[in-house]
Amino acid sequence: MSAPSSTTSRRSGPGLDEATFGFDGAEALIRAWSRGIRPDPHLTVSGWADRHRMLASRASAEPGRYRTARTPYMREIMDRLSPGDPMQRIVFMKAAQVGATEAGNNWIGFAIHQAPGPMLAVQPTVELAKRNSRQRIDPLIEESPDLRERVKPARSRDAGNTMLSKEFAGGILIMTGANSAVGLRSTPARYIFLDEVDAYPASADEEGDPVTLAEARSLTFAHRRKVFLVSTPTIRGISRIEREFEASDQRRFFVPCPHCGAMQWLKFERLRWDKGKPETAEYHCEGCEQPIAEHHKTAMLDAGEWRATATSADPTTIGYHLSALYSPVGWLSWPRIARAHEAARGSDEAMRAFRNTILGETWMETGEAPDWQRLADRREAWPSGTVPAGGLFLTAGADVQRDRIEVDVWAWGRGLESWLVDHLVLEGGPGDPGCWQQLTDLLGRTWAHASGQPMALARLAVDTGYETSAVYAWSRQVGFAQVAPVKGVEGFNRTSPVTGPTYVDATVAGKRLRRGARLWTVATSTFKAETYRFLRQDRPTREEQQTGALCPPGTIHLPDWADGEWLKQLTAEQLVTVRTKRGFARLEWQKLRERNEALDTRVYARAAAWILGADRWPEARWADLEAQLGVAAKDAPEAGSGSTAPASRRTAPRRQTVRSSYMR
Repeated sequence: MSAPSSTTSRRSGPGLDEATFGFDGAEALIRAWSRGIRPDPHLTVSGWADRHRMLASRASAEPGRYRTARTPYMREIMDRLSPGDPMQRIVFMKAAQVGATEAGNNWIGFAIHQAPGPMLAVQPTVELAKRNSRQRIDPLIEESPDLRERVKPARSRDAGNTMLSKEFAGGILIMTGANSAVGLRSTPARYIFLDEVDAYPASADEEGDPVTLAEARSLTFAHRRKVFLVSTPTIRGISRIEREFEASDQRRFFVPCPHCGAMQWLKFERLRWDKGKPETAEYHCEGCEQPIAEHHKTAMLDAGEWRATATSADPTTIGYHLSALYSPVGWLSWPRIARAHEAARGSDEAMRAFRNTILGETWMETGEAPDWQRLADRREAWPSGTVPAGGLFLTAGADVQRDRIEVDVWAWGRGLESWLVDHLVLEGGPGDPGCWQQLTDLLGRTWAHASGQPMALARLAVDTGYETSAVYAWSRQVGFAQVAPVKGVEGFNRTSPVTGPTYVDATVAGKRLRRGARLWTVATSTFKAETYRFLRQDRPTREEQQTGALCPPGTIHLPDWADGEWLKQLTAEQLVTVRTKRGFARLEWQKLRERNEALDTRVYARAAAWILGADRWPEARWADLEAQLGVAAKDAPEAGSGSTAPASRRTAPRRQTVRSSYMR
């Protein structure tokens, strides 16, 4: 038999020949194919990280080789993500600054290098996914030679390496936001990394729960799938990560006492310090009650172990909880935690942040409506249409009804202390041009400050929920510098109480204008809960205020001309826990009575103050507002006085209208 011709294609594998791919290309495809059919490696995620992971200086406070020993409590969590472990769902409810983000990135690197397959990584929004790709994933790949040679370079428009997509041999990493239903259903995924799930919206493009949509992508992989749910918790009753953790075996990290050896998981109530001296903070052992100093923490973490404290209903799910008390030496110390707790006292918002980010625990929102009669008993005396001395700028909230527009004007001072200045009912409704003219006239009106200076509205927030087109048309007519159209949305799991502005289409005089209006989105639940907290907090008596006692930050002062009907409207809702059809708990505001205009206008006026930036103003801006009004600065920058007595005046002309540049 004659020898084969030299022009005959050499077979390079099943269906692969030199004529089609070239010899070198066919060899490369064979190598890729053989890698794809190899069994999953015995190397664990933590072992891979110690051997291959490098931390970039632009993505880490401690650049260089990754060391699991730095955060030994992450070893078991990472190794549960390894292919050889039988667990399919790993839940991690945690504080900030414990190393969870880098552990998740280690898992991504491990999958690319050792166990390739399709992976879906979900951030709360698409924008956050893009930022994470630039700041975390790109450095992860660039700093590891093993990953660089596997991820396709971004050299052309159709390259596999893009902002939200990284192709590699045997798999692909898709990054998306929980607000994108398209991204969540884009492709089947063996690995799913759900980061900061408590910040996810309630629904992805109105198509359902983002976590459920994402997890559905992995069902075809059956027992070979891995789902990693990570988050700092938010509010009890609606926290996704708390719900998942409580359904798991609830593992805690037990560490030994350096004095008696008793194993225990760290609890905040056992961190003790001298009052006013957080630098003296030490942890007290629950076995021998001996104080444990910060420098013992490293050895305690090295000898620690995870222990289940409950029984999981799902044998394929495992859950972990970790507070910042475990943060390694040099990151977040016990004295710093004590200092943060002292700084948070007196402020529900600050204490909520402490519980969420430091303790890794949920915050309980009571949402109980204050008794309107108790509020009536605490009313103070100042004339309608006048601004007490502590008020430094004005905002208004407008609620559009069928036959009227109701407006409340609020004055705001340091620490967001507030005073009701005026209540107006503009008859006629959105179909009456005269009603809108009255609202326009309100923008040019001034109110007399206790110092004698006239004050104008810094911002008016108007609800767009009823007759949206009419609101947009009026807002365009008067301009958006002083007016903020707002749309209320429910839910606490939002990254900010106010977002925007976004440009929306508007219909003016029958003509549709693309991007014709600027709309702000307001998380009404957040501001309602804040209002009720402020109304319930204790304050000095009138006698104590007269002797110089200051009201706490956020105090809401109500005038004696606010009648019972208005007070009932202000307290017309309560926060209740309801069950969804799937059995999940969620918080919902429900009306106690039909009319609630006073509460709505308060929320809109509060949103206007947020839009102006009052929540973030430095001391210099508050001092400048006081100087403009000719009032004396308060002794404490974070609190204002409840007094309505006139303050010292400047020599500036009395009729000068105050329009601060900070309010534009």
